[in-house]
Amino acid sequence: MDLSNTPNHQRHTQRLTEAEAVPDANLRPALDRLRAAYVANRMPSVDWRRQQLSRLEAMLRDNIDEICVAIAADFGHRSHHETQLLELFPAIAAIKHARRHVSGWMKPRRSWASMWFLPARNEIRPQPLGVVGIIVPWNYPILLAVAPLVGALAAGNRAFIKMSEFTPRTGALFAKLIETYFSNDEVLVVNGGAEVARAFSMLPFDHLLFTGSTAIGKLVMQAAAEHLTPVTLELGGKSPAVIGPDADITSAVSRIMFGKCLNAGQTCIAPDYVLVPRGKEVEFIDAARRFVSTHYPTIAANADYTSLVSQRHLSRLHGYLDEARAAGATVYPLNGAGESLDGTQKLAPTIVTGACDDCRLLQEEIFGPILPLIPYDGLDSAIGYINARPRPLALYYFGHDRRQIDQVLDETVTGGVSINETLLHISQEDLPFGGVGPSGMGAYHGKVGFDTFSKSKPIFHQSRFNGLAMFQPPFGQRFEALIRFLLK
Repeated sequence: MDLSNTPNHQRHTQRLTEAEAVPDANLRPALDRLRAAYVANRMPSVDWRRQQLSRLEAMLRDNIDEICVAIAADFGHRSHHETQLLELFPAIAAIKHARRHVSGWMKPRRSWASMWFLPARNEIRPQPLGVVGIIVPWNYPILLAVAPLVGALAAGNRAFIKMSEFTPRTGALFAKLIETYFSNDEVLVVNGGAEVARAFSMLPFDHLLFTGSTAIGKLVMQAAAEHLTPVTLELGGKSPAVIGPDADITSAVSRIMFGKCLNAGQTCIAPDYVLVPRGKEVEFIDAARRFVSTHYPTIAANADYTSLVSQRHLSRLHGYLDEARAAGATVYPLNGAGESLDGTQKLAPTIVTGACDDCRLLQEEIFGPILPLIPYDGLDSAIGYINARPRPLALYYFGHDRRQIDQVLDETVTGGVSINETLLHISQEDLPFGGVGPSGMGAYHGKVGFDTFSKSKPIFHQSRFNGLAMFQPPFGQRFEALIRFLLK
């Protein structure tokens, strides 16, 4: 989810790889304080958990304007409405969902005992892990701090959060708000650069959740291995959108472009490229041009269109386009007003056709408002194209033929799927969110998030009658007859 292949990213990766862990004097004592609080209350009540969630909701509601201003300043420009829609609304929805259901999630669950052990009984009892570490990316700094925090608090844990150095104003504000609404033995926030990130990753957490790029995710996992800290990695990749043979092109394009243009494409599950039936490329481009002219008639001063987070990020994307164009691709900037974007950190939505397969545009996660079109001849070839590449975080299919939908679902492996829509599977609290392979490991959201941050303790209750006496030595004829019967 983070910047990739920028000079800044490369230096960040190098420092995280080569630097000695710089033990920030505040990190270990802070972790110890959180752990001591956990030890003092290993099984917080449902009231405690609901109070934590309510405070988190109040923190967001009370500071909407300040949060929007901080994020806009970090991006250069981001619409306050977009921040409210993409970060605050889903964060508050997640809090409400957890608060409503946490009582049921906490209850021990009966599990059937094998008939050979009756009248014994089994149960599974969820137990807080202890202290959860959360490493937050820059692209949705509030949502991707709060969403895992919701699961951690609902599960009864304490939490330690590392904010991204690429959104310093938001990180500073979030630290201040957490300090105001929570005690320092409940939730803590730290800001800092790569040295702090590495030291943070090496702390002996009971669970560590990282959201960011695959490259940095590998380094976080290596650092966490020092203490065998279990990790959840929410990474990224190239998420395809597939337009089926029977799809309504105009409707599909509208939904694809919506998912691509939000946050200027700086979304880990944004459509990264589109597989379109051969011969329908022009129809797609025309529909995309109509969508952009309707929803973003101007770009440069458009309050609804987000800037790229940095000049380096913008330069990286221009480099992708220059490379593709030099190799024979056709580039279609969807800038109906023909504005100059010089002096801004904005890039107009752009369609690319004819990109060569080995160019960076088709090899690396784009993370911006550029959308390559790739024609296909038959659904089997589209599926083959997806499966020949690393497993993506998301997949989007447009069409209504049930057999074709099932074929795509059955024959591809992805983190999550939306049918006839983009992005919205991430907003469903009853669906797990997570990747697979290079796009991530583990999942959270809703009950799955509660389980991720809990130890599901299996418990066997023996009855007063113990039939196991029949299985104890010395083994005689009765045992031999019984074991032969059991092995049939």
